[in-house]
Amino acid sequence: MKHEWRKHEKNLYIPKTKPEPVEIPQMSFFSIKGQGNPNEPDFSDHIVALYSVSYAVRMSPKSGNAPDGYYEYTVYPLEGVWDIKDDAKNKYDGKINKSELVYNLMIRQPDFVDEKFALEIIKTTNEKKPHPLLDEIKFITSTEGKCVQMLHLGSYDSEKESFDIMEKYCFENNLKRISKIHREIYLSDARKTAPEKLKTVLRFNVE
Repeated sequence: MKHEWRKHEKNLYIPKTKPEPVEIPQMSFFSIKGQGNPNEPDFSDHIVALYSVSYAVRMSPKSGNAPDGYYEYTVYPLEGVWDIKDDAKNKYDGKINKSELVYNLMIRQPDFVDEKFALEIIKTTNEKKPHPLLDEIKFITSTEGKCVQMLHLGSYDSEKESFDIMEKYCFENNLKRISKIHREIYLSDARKTAPEKLKTVLRFNVE
């Protein structure tokens, strides 16, 4: 049976439009780091590189290169871990200058993908469809652990409204946000979706 993350992992990817606690297990990702305004072409280039290797994994049976344990699945959504440059933190006044953003974009990989296979996929993808950013992609494993998350509806520029709600929830439930670094999971294609209809999972670590 095909693994559909929207159906089988709703607790991780389809939260409610109000804050909720969640424990995030260990996961593996293709990851690529960058910085600057996400509205600039360079950001889109990072996304293209990530999806090229992620779909290469998905289509590996057709190339006769499927790893042991392969099963059918839907490619996971794009995620981004967001921060600001160190020098920007020293003058932070609550307002974000998008040119000072630092990001780590990721796409989760199924559990049958190990580091050896991931590196092979990056190599063969670069041979078939060269891209200048493919050499910057890493295969990483991370465990977020205890988090608070909620579904944000609307423009990325209005996310602060949801973060304020999440932080109020933390205060009322004796939870502490560990840092201003946060994760976004993009359930909508921003190229095809009106800003007011965008769906984005917002998540940050707590203790």
